[in-house]
Amino acid sequence: MAASQQYTNHLQTRAASSAFPPANSSQTQQQQRQRINFSSAAHHIEDTNEPCHLSGSKVLPSAMIALQKSGLSRGNTIAVGGFGLGGVPESLLNTLSSTEFDLDVQDLTVASLTAGVDGFGLGRLFESGRVKRMISSYVGENKNFEEMFFTGKLEVELTPQGTLAARLRAAGQGMPAFFTPTGAGTMYANGGIPIKYKPDGSGDIEIASQPRPTQTFDDGREYVMEYALRPEVSLIKAWKADTRGNLVFRGTAQNANPDAAVAANICIAEAEHIVEAGELDPDEVHLSGVYVDYVIKASDNEKRIERLRESSSEKGKQNGVVSGPRERIIRRAAKEFRDGMYVNLGIGMPTLASNYVPDGVGIELQAENGLMGLGPYPDPSLGQKADADWINAGKETVTAVPGASTFSSSESFGMIRGGHVDLTILGGLQCSSSGDLASFFVPGKLLKGMGGAMDLVSAPGARVVVTMDHTAKDGSAKILEECSLPLTGKGVVDRIITDMGVFDCNKENLNGGGLTLVEIAKDVSVDDVRAATACKFKVADDLTIMDEK
Repeated sequence: MAASQQYTNHLQTRAASSAFPPANSSQTQQQQRQRINFSSAAHHIEDTNEPCHLSGSKVLPSAMIALQKSGLSRGNTIAVGGFGLGGVPESLLNTLSSTEFDLDVQDLTVASLTAGVDGFGLGRLFESGRVKRMISSYVGENKNFEEMFFTGKLEVELTPQGTLAARLRAAGQGMPAFFTPTGAGTMYANGGIPIKYKPDGSGDIEIASQPRPTQTFDDGREYVMEYALRPEVSLIKAWKADTRGNLVFRGTAQNANPDAAVAANICIAEAEHIVEAGELDPDEVHLSGVYVDYVIKASDNEKRIERLRESSSEKGKQNGVVSGPRERIIRRAAKEFRDGMYVNLGIGMPTLASNYVPDGVGIELQAENGLMGLGPYPDPSLGQKADADWINAGKETVTAVPGASTFSSSESFGMIRGGHVDLTILGGLQCSSSGDLASFFVPGKLLKGMGGAMDLVSAPGARVVVTMDHTAKDGSAKILEECSLPLTGKGVVDRIITDMGVFDCNKENLNGGGLTLVEIAKDVSVDDVRAATACKFKVADDLTIMDEK
């Protein structure tokens, strides 16, 4: 009873006092040395050197002070929020990258969905020389990063985007490991992806990824075991914070910021706006302050746009002026849409299929960086402005349709992995007769990463449609008995749409498995298709002409 009364008195005192007590207040110093100790049955206040998390403010005056108080040191792992250039903690990264910060903080491991671009955000941190290893899903937009990787100056641990977000989330939930279908049967699970190249310029691999544990469950599927990822410090970006560390994100700038926050021992959040405790409605808080140790006001807030797209600049594509074989593929892909479907469209031809949704069909598009209800590019003629906080998975500026929703990266891939997205259409480099897909890596060329593709194609119950040219530029076949390139997914493809026809794939290997040609392009013969395909296939009895209208 006494403990309860003590806590009540504490809350009354906190409510009556300012959220920003005077810096020279002796009471403030005492509050910062107090915390509730839950280690015994009778809760009590004890003295400690830890910052107080139940009284006063978590706001610090600068990124420098916050980083110093975090205890960040040589060899630590840090998780950094952001996707592309959206939701990036610019102030914290700029400070950490500067020569004014402790120069002994080196050999860092950085976990982040993407690697940013040269000279901005994470790009500046790589240029500072403080990073030894990067854990990421996609690293293809940073030229300096590319040079460091191929010359052995930087280690890169490529991880599927959804898996990376889930590893962070698992750490925050106290789970040491989990199983996922993502990457099963691929080079990611079997090992051999380059992590570090030899510095002699030979292109030889010095460190390669190791095989991951796998297990087959009652459903007959193989699953990959992933370990939780718990960094010492996380650096995240919010739109609004209160003095207790409760955070509100904006648009797709949420991405993996909440996942990074919950995972770390110490979380520093920079926010564009900071308000007093109590000014945020509890129902609008996206992330509880229990996960946030320090808050700073964003001093560097450029919010650069990586790929500016507007409807006026894309009119040709949006009005259907995509001609030739690829227009045939795009228009046919749109016939896959069914009314009420939740759909994820990959970059390139799949995205353009949304311009040809059949009359009477309504679909809802998902962007795996955290948006359900993806709209068109902003149209200046309608008063719409490009906004760095609203981008798609290709880092292009977009809008959201009425009824849209935003969420974290871990939730986004959770709905994918859980089979709640009905259809995925994506591009490919190769497909096999058994439904294998290769789409992320050509040995000897730049290894950009798998992004979210492995998660998308591995989701149980989801329909996967691949759109691609029937042959490569050199005329070689892209539909093979077995893929010669590293796999994105094993036995995952339901349908292949090319400029020559449409194949259904029996990925469950029933009735002999294999491919069946179900539609053929006009002016193309079955013999033409056989000559351009490096595997056997069946021809449907009711073979029809490919619908391009």
